[in-house]
Amino acid sequence: KLNEGDFVTVIGGNGAGKSTMLNAVAGVWPVDCGKIIIDGVDVTRLSEHQRAAYIGRVFQDPMTGTAATMQIEENLALAARRGKPRTLRIGITRAEREQYRELLKSLDLGLENRLTARVGLLSGGQRQALTLLMATMNKPKLLLLDEHTAALDPKTALKVLTLSAKIVEENHLTTMMITHNMKDAIKYG
Repeated sequence: KLNEGDFVTVIGGNGAGKSTMLNAVAGVWPVDCGKIIIDGVDVTRLSEHQRAAYIGRVFQDPMTGTAATMQIEENLALAARRGKPRTLRIGITRAEREQYRELLKSLDLGLENRLTARVGLLSGGQRQALTLLMATMNKPKLLLLDEHTAALDPKTALKVLTLSAKIVEENHLTTMMITHNMKDAIKYG
């Protein structure tokens, strides 16, 4: 059981089932016993896309979690509308664009001036930071971080991990993070 605002780290060797556990929580794999309850709601039988209203997720691969051929602002617009009713309204309003600019500014990566850049042109670290922002912008009830810094160089990994901790703390997000780094597990979990 996790309490609201908990930051739990999950460690273990390759093949121990860490990612499988996160996939079960996220709805990728069905569970055959027990219950998964998020914010008082039993999501055990909900599909992955239905659980997206409760869960934010960042994967190990920086290429996962964003649409490479779309612009930064378009990716953010999709994330902002996740779990909300679809409408016929198209485009991004000026107010939304300004909101995205402010969110990106908090990353301190200069992305606030590149709203119309294609995500596929970003570095791995920039892309992972954007994915983190997209996963947390709607304040999910549960944030899943699946070795989200493993594919990054040490300097960039530290920056993304620091950003993760900052966003989690500022938004009081309940978080499960898989890592192979024992120091990170002790520091954040």
